[in-house]
Amino acid sequence: MSVNKVILVGNVGRDPEIRYLDKDVAVANFPLATSESYTAKNGEKVTTTEWHNIVIWRGLAKVVEQYVKKGDRLYIEGRIRTRSWEDKEGNKRYTTEIYGDNMEMLGGSRNQQGGGSTPTHQAPQNENQNQVNEPDFDPNEEDDLPF
Repeated sequence: MSVNKVILVGNVGRDPEIRYLDKDVAVANFPLATSESYTAKNGEKVTTTEWHNIVIWRGLAKVVEQYVKKGDRLYIEGRIRTRSWEDKEGNKRYTTEIYGDNMEMLGGSRNQQGGGSTPTHQAPQNENQNQVNEPDFDPNEEDDLPF
């Protein structure tokens, strides 16, 4: 048995790009930023941001087209897909994408300013703070663990 499941809560990096394929099949593409913050040993706040390429298909893509804008905070459930192709010079290229199966719009900068959107597709609401307090440690330090 194997599992390919991704859950992301982040902010849309730019307005979604929507394309329509044969038979009115919609596909939406947009970047989603997830950030992780912690306080280092010296008291400095450190934030790292990861960018994810999101791909959403069919009816949910039409919802994205109508409601999702840059800066919106989204909950995305989906799966990881990697695809490859050859560029113009014949080099093999790869990209990793998140194929979104479920999406929920959460509070975000645009929504708080009165642009108000309602949840578009019910998925478990999971508003993690993305705040992680990890210790800043020196990997060369010895620990006092008994094993």
